[in-house]
Amino acid sequence: MCAVPFKIVAGASRMTLYFSVGSETTSLTTDDLRDALKQTFDAIKRPERVLLLPPDATRLFSRAGELTVLCHELLGDRVKDIMPALGTHTPMKPAQLDHMFPGVPHDLFRPHRWREDVVELGQVPADFVSEVTGGIYTKSWPAQVNKMLRDGGHDLIFSLGQVVPHEVIGMANYNKNVFVGTGGVSGINESHYLSAMVGIDDTLGIADTPLRKILNYASDHFCDNMPLLYALTVIQQMKDGTKHTRGLFIGDDHETFFRAAELARKVNITHLPKAPQHVVAYLDPDEFKSTWLGNKAIYRTRKAIATGGRLTVIGPAVEEFGEDPRIDQLIRKYGYRTKAEVMQLVAENEDLAGDPSAAAHLVHGSPENRFEVVYAAGKLTDEEIASVGFTPGDLDALMKRYDVHSLEDGFHTDVDGSEFYFVQNPALGLWEAPLN
Repeated sequence: MCAVPFKIVAGASRMTLYFSVGSETTSLTTDDLRDALKQTFDAIKRPERVLLLPPDATRLFSRAGELTVLCHELLGDRVKDIMPALGTHTPMKPAQLDHMFPGVPHDLFRPHRWREDVVELGQVPADFVSEVTGGIYTKSWPAQVNKMLRDGGHDLIFSLGQVVPHEVIGMANYNKNVFVGTGGVSGINESHYLSAMVGIDDTLGIADTPLRKILNYASDHFCDNMPLLYALTVIQQMKDGTKHTRGLFIGDDHETFFRAAELARKVNITHLPKAPQHVVAYLDPDEFKSTWLGNKAIYRTRKAIATGGRLTVIGPAVEEFGEDPRIDQLIRKYGYRTKAEVMQLVAENEDLAGDPSAAAHLVHGSPENRFEVVYAAGKLTDEEIASVGFTPGDLDALMKRYDVHSLEDGFHTDVDGSEFYFVQNPALGLWEAPLN
């Protein structure tokens, strides 16, 4: 690896640690990551009480698990707590912890309970929210975090994760890992719904979205007493399935995120020369067990699929709709609808109005009647799939038809002579094409 630029810059309200390495051809190794972390810890005088905030198993390929392991290796018993930033997701099972964080003792892990364990740091003013959303959303936004971040007595809170195109925030991670990953009911619900009202197609792959501006306001105004530091990876998956870590950015300021996002736009957005009539997306069983997560196949390909086309989603391990039982129930009740339909349902139904993140998910998961979604879920019935607005797919037949373990990303010829575009892992990118 080339020499790593590292500098300490005096910020307006805190001392900024800034580590930056990355390019479209960089490929960072484990030793590179270890060296970067060691430099960082040496520069901040090796903290004594550390809270690590990695993502959960739904971000398995972020290398945040490996970064967590390396932090534990370098800091030892200085790591007092590890809290996977679950958001609304279910807590990780022991086998998942072992797979993502090998060798890290289970007694260090703390579950995030988004309905109980949160405190409010402050309210982003309604006039600011209205300004950045162009008047689409006019309520204040509550900045909530797990109480351990505020009250845990840590001298370093180290958030680890990947910057990649995202349907709610535009580009994932940075302070989203804090305010959503360890956020509470109101903060998560309102953030998702206001983003859905802004519109997914005006959000995906954009770094400086209205919601990002809101989270940045919260960081600037409410987090001065929280010793937050961020390590942000940028990962590129190649056509043959191999993955390269193109960048690592460590710092506590917005510029750290925007540098990572700039690189992610270059390596994580695929521009197709034409809009495919048929896209086939595979959901890795180790990563996707719900449509709440698996609908990334819809989110990340929707800007590529031709109008009147078809998306086939192959999800062998998909067994539920929502990761949260209440949200699962709402998805089953209302199904995936157009934005206009969901807004009307919110206006008419108290249960859906009371869970705006579920309403946002229904909007995001809808193809807006522009293309068909065939969903082959390994552990949901055809009746369940049809009830939420998708076309059921035969998993066994589709797994035989499409060899997901040998197909590369790109255009292929189907058995009937037609053309399809294959996506190995929709979570690792965004696909765009000129639409008719």
